[in-house]
Amino acid sequence: MEKAYDLVIRGGQVISGQGEPGVEADVAVRNGLIAAVGKVSGAGAEEIDARGLIVTPGFVDIHTHYDGQATWSDRMQPSSVNGVTTVVMSNCGVGFAPCRPGDRDGLIRLMEGVEDIPFPVLREGLPWAWESFPDYLDFLAGRRFDVDIGAQLPHAALRVFVMGDRGAEREPATEADIGAMAAIARRAMEAGALGFSSSRSLNHKTSDGRDTPTLTAGEDELTGIAMGMAAAGKGVLQFISDFKDADAEFGILRRLVEKSGRPLSFSLLQNPVAPQDYLHLLKLLAQAVDAGLPMRAQVPGRPVGVLLGLELTACPFSRHPAFQEIAKLPRAEKLKRLRDPAVRAALLTRQPPLRGPLMNALSRWTAMYIQGEEPDYEPSADQTVAAIAERRGIDPAELAYDHMLSDEGRGLFYIPYLNYAEGSLAPSHTMLTDPNTVPGLSDGGAHVGMICDGSFPTTNITHWTRDRTRGPKLSLEWMVQAQCRDTARAVGLFDRGVIAPGFRADLNVIDYGRLKVKRPQVAFDLPAGGKRLMQGAHGYVATILAGQTTYRGGEPTDALPGRLLRGGQAAPVAMAAE
Repeated sequence: MEKAYDLVIRGGQVISGQGEPGVEADVAVRNGLIAAVGKVSGAGAEEIDARGLIVTPGFVDIHTHYDGQATWSDRMQPSSVNGVTTVVMSNCGVGFAPCRPGDRDGLIRLMEGVEDIPFPVLREGLPWAWESFPDYLDFLAGRRFDVDIGAQLPHAALRVFVMGDRGAEREPATEADIGAMAAIARRAMEAGALGFSSSRSLNHKTSDGRDTPTLTAGEDELTGIAMGMAAAGKGVLQFISDFKDADAEFGILRRLVEKSGRPLSFSLLQNPVAPQDYLHLLKLLAQAVDAGLPMRAQVPGRPVGVLLGLELTACPFSRHPAFQEIAKLPRAEKLKRLRDPAVRAALLTRQPPLRGPLMNALSRWTAMYIQGEEPDYEPSADQTVAAIAERRGIDPAELAYDHMLSDEGRGLFYIPYLNYAEGSLAPSHTMLTDPNTVPGLSDGGAHVGMICDGSFPTTNITHWTRDRTRGPKLSLEWMVQAQCRDTARAVGLFDRGVIAPGFRADLNVIDYGRLKVKRPQVAFDLPAGGKRLMQGAHGYVATILAGQTTYRGGEPTDALPGRLLRGGQAAPVAMAAE
């Protein structure tokens, strides 16, 4: 006998994504959509017993960099193993379309420099079966994934496509250049781009040290592109900036929205160099929103932190000449050499200073933490390498050396770099709870050798609603709404992020008491044998995309119902409940 539903999740505590208190209910799914919520009498072809568990919408991560990974892999991990069912990529102005054949290596070097994805990985992995942006979307549309994917038009690729070397060298765009970029932006939105992204950050450089092509793009260029989007009547704007002159830079963003009418979001973090600037930007944002402008900031729920380790891009001893002699050896050989007392003695001598805030932080023991089996993303000062070493009566370098070699050379260290100038997540709490922000900035798919923040959505649930001890918590209902409904709506996806009839059946069944992130680990599964940091989680009983179970107990199934999203998605017309 044919079942009434494709799937019924029974007896879970349903956190709907609309902010109201959770209720015990069944959730029925038919044809990839939620058919009923409440007491469901009809049977499902598949049934999940969710008694004692919570049921949430699938998480929507609007700041990722899976542009390359989506061309060679069907699994957008680590996002998809952290409850994420929709990702938006091509942020920060970097991506691979449009692109002429002669510009491919340049875009790879830019992605390598900005997002720490190695050149050999991208060189071997990218099929380059496109030139225009619509061609790139068509290629992705022929693939299937474990998440839904939205793509944006990246400014760097667009600029180089139109201007060639002049664009790469950051020359001012001419009127003809701007007209061409505007026309391409309009066609990209009409073809299904979710939006347009750009970077105005000095931190974003190619792997050979050149500034990103978009760093000094003029307001006339940005306005022309935004007006191309306005002509299409579609698309969101996404920016990252250093905001060195916050009023002037924010003024540009505000005027783009005023002229084009397109929604805009920008990345907002606490910078340790100017730790109070984020508060001023929140005030400027509030003024713009009060004036009726559709503007938001994307904020992270934990520090943007760098991981160090023997297998990673850097370790606490990377700058020492004795380490550089063995840095490129295989891990087993490196371990053998590092266990040699003579090498140990050499490496524990005073290290030469290097320029740059990151390199100088490699042995700043007062700001470095040991990454344990259960990662702590709001560590206190007494947990630093320096503090632990003092309690043990040993030199911090000795403690770091021994931990680095632990677990056969897999010991990791954590440096919380942004959002942690006060030694706590108080700034993150302020930013998260501001009415004009949404959670974001996980950078899933990027920074494969130093950062592993694709697990942001899991930490947002565990740390902020259950585990935090160093400040106020947030309600589970609030956080689910923030990273499901609110993030989806920020990029024009009104058909998901909510558990109600007619919405997409993108769902998580979670053992809330057991939910926690795992320790990051190195996987060697990228093209050309490339390595990347991966971080899964315990506690996801099932993740469901379009009504199909894609993960059970954190392990993938054969289902790959994910697809390319062609532009924004309209809100559903409510279906009749059973």
